[in-house]
Amino acid sequence: MSTKSRKDLNRRAFIAGTASVLGAPVLAQTVDGVGTVEMEKDITETVRRNISSFRALDWQPYFSNLRSGAILVDISSRALHFWEENGQYALYPSSVPLSEELTRRGRTKVVRKVEGPSWRPTPSMLKRNPDWPAFVGPGPDNPLGTHALYLSWTYYRIHGTHDTRKIGRRSSNGCIGLYNEHIAQLFAKSKVGTQVLLI
Repeated sequence: MSTKSRKDLNRRAFIAGTASVLGAPVLAQTVDGVGTVEMEKDITETVRRNISSFRALDWQPYFSNLRSGAILVDISSRALHFWEENGQYALYPSSVPLSEELTRRGRTKVVRKVEGPSWRPTPSMLKRNPDWPAFVGPGPDNPLGTHALYLSWTYYRIHGTHDTRKIGRRSSNGCIGLYNEHIAQLFAKSKVGTQVLLI
């Protein structure tokens, strides 16, 4: 195997491995003779944008205990950290609010868990987007994806998304979005009462 082919394979393995960690589905549709892989542009952009931000954090600087678990959302790195009561840790890439005006930081908690959530845009969303529907039921058109964790702050949620292009970007109207497979994991492990901190 030539040096160039080995470099191409190493690059492919690095991107594929990183995309897997970030939760991005790698689309290896064709592999040509020199080992290049065709991937969706959005996936490689997500990898490049998030690779330097993805690092494990210790919970102790942020929470006094892990009672009921703890969720830390880092807006700047677009990552959600989750610790179970036993200290088990998970890290997920996320979408974050479009602007500082829509961003809320501070302490809250999970007050409700819904599988197959319905969605109603807030009054301010409807004002900005008058063509939006007033209600969307569960399903592939629902902006909340497959699962939602409702927070004690009105209108704020951690939820899934069917539009995977949003993950790793400033793309929400205030909520924190995860890939559907990741919100399903978080949904299963978190509780009503799980601590949440957005920084």
